[in-house]
Amino acid sequence: MVLTKEETEFIKRKHEHTLQLRSEYLKQSSNPFRHGTGEGGTVFDAGLARFQAMRVSNYEHFKPTGKSFRTGLFAVVLPIAIYAWALKAERDGREEKYRTGQVAYKDRRFKFI
Repeated sequence: MVLTKEETEFIKRKHEHTLQLRSEYLKQSSNPFRHGTGEGGTVFDAGLARFQAMRVSNYEHFKPTGKSFRTGLFAVVLPIAIYAWALKAERDGREEKYRTGQVAYKDRRFKFI
C-alpha cells in the first residue's frame, strides 16, 4: 500500500500529537505535588469528558428519521410480534387437538394448570 505525501504527513502529525499527549499525561500523573492543586488524584481528560457528555445528552438531540424507525421496528417490534404470533398459533393448534379428542387426557401437557 502506497501512501501519498499528505497521508504520510497526517500520520506523522497524529503520531507527534499522541506522543505529546502521552508525555503530558505521564507528567501530570506522576507529579507528587498534585494533591496541592486541589484536583485530586486523577488526571482530567478533556476527550473523555466530552465523550461522557455526549453519551448523557444523546437522547436530548435525537431526531427521528426513517432509518431510526426501521431500526426500532425490525429490532424491537417485529421480533416481538412474530414471537407472539408463533406462540398463539402453536397454542391454538394444541388446543384444537385437545378439543377434538386427538390427544388423550393422559398425554396432554400442563393438564393441572
